[in-house]
Amino acid sequence: MRRLTLALIVLCASKGMAQNEADPPPQILPMLMEIATATSPDRIETDIKALVGFGTRHTLSDTTSETRGIGAARRWIKAEFERISDDCDGCLEVSFQHSLVPAEGNRRIPEDTWVVNVLAVQRGTRYPNKFIIMSGDIDSRVSDPLNGESDSPGANDNATGMAGALEAARVLSQYEFPTSIIYVGLSGEEQGLFGGKHMAAVAKEEGWDIIGVLNNDMIGNIHGIDGVVDNTTFRVFSEPTPATADEQQRVWNRFYGGEVDGPSRQLARYVEKTTSTYMTNLRAIMIYRLDRFGRGGHHRPFNDEGFTGVRIMETHENYNHQHQDIRIEDGIEYGDVIEGVDFEYAAKLTAVNALTMASIALAPPAPQGVMIGGAVRASTRLVWDPIEDPNLAGYKVYWRDTTAPQWQYSRWVGTDTDITLTNIIIDNYLFGVVSVSKEGAESVVQFPGTLIPRGLR
Repeated sequence: MRRLTLALIVLCASKGMAQNEADPPPQILPMLMEIATATSPDRIETDIKALVGFGTRHTLSDTTSETRGIGAARRWIKAEFERISDDCDGCLEVSFQHSLVPAEGNRRIPEDTWVVNVLAVQRGTRYPNKFIIMSGDIDSRVSDPLNGESDSPGANDNATGMAGALEAARVLSQYEFPTSIIYVGLSGEEQGLFGGKHMAAVAKEEGWDIIGVLNNDMIGNIHGIDGVVDNTTFRVFSEPTPATADEQQRVWNRFYGGEVDGPSRQLARYVEKTTSTYMTNLRAIMIYRLDRFGRGGHHRPFNDEGFTGVRIMETHENYNHQHQDIRIEDGIEYGDVIEGVDFEYAAKLTAVNALTMASIALAPPAPQGVMIGGAVRASTRLVWDPIEDPNLAGYKVYWRDTTAPQWQYSRWVGTDTDITLTNIIIDNYLFGVVSVSKEGAESVVQFPGTLIPRGLR
């Protein structure tokens, strides 16, 4: 039925029932309204209980048992992805991704260890080699990072993120998208982000066109160590500019702006905007940091390789339930057990991921070659390369105050790729451009990267 709904939307547009080409497409997509309420707390609860049931998912735990350890967990995850694929006529390409991590030089890997990721690829109909990725972590740990024997349920950290990736696959596999989506369980996070490092290295070596990575790490706790109970907000961490930026890019940022406008920061803004548009009683809080203070997550290896990526997680953490032996001391319960997970909240944050990926996967490719000019003029001019996409409706220009966290103003410009914003002074604002599909799906904002040549300004 959902595939039929999307087909009818596209058919209506092709028959002239949508707006005139010069008019903007609708801003609310019925398909995304469906996805916003499609994630199931019950299914997520079932998946988290299954993952907790393996006793420990520590990277150094048993890999041969059918019931305990990380080996059994990753085989179960692969089987779940395969079941999801069976329900969509084989729409997912499911596989293991292996890397051998040597003990030498790695203080949390005492012996050479295989780190295994589980991937499920939903190929796009138009851009099969362009990807938007959702990740969760498979592994868990207790107080001692080298203890692969003791029970380590890892219910919130990070069975919630892994269950979210499975649930997002269930929901989005019922639709078709022009762009590919990858759902992945990454291993070795607690020992040094090894699963993400390997996947990012493979992506770079093979030239994957990654639009962005949504790393979900702890999306189920609402009872904070600070005493706050909150199921209405979540955090999105993002780096300001790429770690791989060269001197030319740093000079650009200094003189023309862009210190907080790298691709990962634009993806964070996209998550916030999508949430505010489609989710009820849920607000994204953008955190202007790569990750929590002095800590790391599995989006970072992708950032390190120059890819766009953010971390999505709960707002109020409870450190008594992270990386702890299960025990009671002085009346305080320690350990990452399932009683600490709010399944409704995990379902809402999973919906945020599904909405973000669906919207990006429906949109045309983002504009490239965006240039800007307007110094000592009463107007700002933006120029970019045209996008060749049969479902392109046109483009939208965004701008905001230089101190504003989110894009505040916008103008639909149709299919023009050379726009002058009269009486919008370039000194006072920051600017960006998006591509828009005929159904209204927008690409991630592209920030200008070069100046319009002096003779053409």
